Amino acid sequence: MEFKSEIRDTQIKQLFEKVEGKNYGKYLRKVTLNPIRGFKNETVSFDFPVTAIIGPNGGGKTSVLGAAACAYISVKPSRFFAKSGKFDSSMQNWSINYELIDKELNPRDTISRTTKFTNYKWTREHISRNVAVFGVARTVPANERAELRKCASTNFKVNSDKISIIEANVIIAAEKILGKNLIGYSKISVNNDGSITLLTGQTSEGITFSEFHFGAGESSIIKMVLEIETLPDNSLILIEEIENGLHPIATIRMVEYLVDVAIRKKTQAIFTTHSNDALLPLPAKAIWSATNDKFFQGKLDVRSLRAITGQIETQLAVFVEDDFAKLWIETVLASDPNIFHEELEIHKMEGDGNAVLVNKYHNLNPSLQYKSLCFIDGDSSQLESESDNVYRLPGDYPESYIYDKILEKIDSQTDSIIGELTVSLHKPFEMQEEIRKDIKEVRITNRDYHLLFSQLGKKIGFVSEIVVKSAFLYFWIRSFPTEVEKINKVVKTNMKK
Repeated sequence: MEFKSEIRDTQIKQLFEKVEGKNYGKYLRKVTLNPIRGFKNETVSFDFPVTAIIGPNGGGKTSVLGAAACAYISVKPSRFFAKSGKFDSSMQNWSINYELIDKELNPRDTISRTTKFTNYKWTREHISRNVAVFGVARTVPANERAELRKCASTNFKVNSDKISIIEANVIIAAEKILGKNLIGYSKISVNNDGSITLLTGQTSEGITFSEFHFGAGESSIIKMVLEIETLPDNSLILIEEIENGLHPIATIRMVEYLVDVAIRKKTQAIFTTHSNDALLPLPAKAIWSATNDKFFQGKLDVRSLRAITGQIETQLAVFVEDDFAKLWIETVLASDPNIFHEELEIHKMEGDGNAVLVNKYHNLNPSLQYKSLCFIDGDSSQLESESDNVYRLPGDYPESYIYDKILEKIDSQTDSIIGELTVSLHKPFEMQEEIRKDIKEVRITNRDYHLLFSQLGKKIGFVSEIVVKSAFLYFWIRSFPTEVEKINKVVKTNMKK
């Protein structure tokens, strides 16, 4: 089932416009790493107030988070970039350049600032902003945290003034994320300044229990929301591995919560993740991929990134634009018994520009033991180039091309496929004339070719879109062997290379 976020498209549009119009008191617009670790003159722009940084382990996700934090004097650089004597000599001459919005310093335009590590110390300009950093340690269970050991005792007591019921706005927000009732939950200040806290919960029967019996994800979410809700407007929120300890649905809701906070409090959030679920509520321009020495903007899944950086053992990687192109290529390659499918990886890139760019990056990377190729759609503005391993799929628009080719075949006087197609669409053979009529009617009334297969599925009686697509692709492969062989030949030739 297609994911549908609770964040409305109009809200997404308004947030983009807010960033573009510089309508923030404080906002980090861009960060350029030159150099930081493997990155040289690589820029990440924060076009949306909630940004996800994805990538394989060691790809540089936390470097972006740390670079963002170092823009502001409230976070010590050693929080992200600690130096361990001679073993970190590569840190010498590190530099981070920023484009910032700070209406106190420049009410009309962005300002530029630089943070450097030279002569074994950090130098930076005094830019103030409230920054909340949530590291991976937030999900360490209470019984493993040294600061709470004294609470794990039958003799543990606190005065009543140290116990406070969690505010309603925090409860409501945390309930939406966790999907459970949190009424009656409270917070205990363990030390005098309140920097160490212990949560308590309550069952529907009124039985209380401490944080020692919470799930790690439950505890971290409540404490994060507690802190975020107290942040002033225009604060920066940094979260390492947002999915830690969370169910996939809770991960999605946490990201939606960050968007909601951005709307209500003009905050900016940047988080790292290994989870594709965390990307679902976000627009493509809110997602950046870190690949050891380069950043890509747009929706890439984590498995695709592992292929780009050579962390998946395979003989050939194939990059395509979207889900339909991926299914098309997979179906075509499955028709050829001479292709070893276990030695192939096919990845959708959410756009032709991304597909061509990552294919180029992959093939220019001398450390990778295997190459890649790219199939772009017929309507792509990208250039087809055999030397760059970029090839064009047949037809102008993929979905309409396949649909129309099958439309031709069902009316063929010598080789009509309508009967077999009807059965493949999970309908009785006797319904073939009705199905033929429905296929034609959907094509006539369709305004968006991306919806052709879903519209036909509904028209003929709630047949799933994937069933319709698969049926049409199967009969296209059977009916147009010359076009099929062109695609298979490209793949087999590149596998030999």
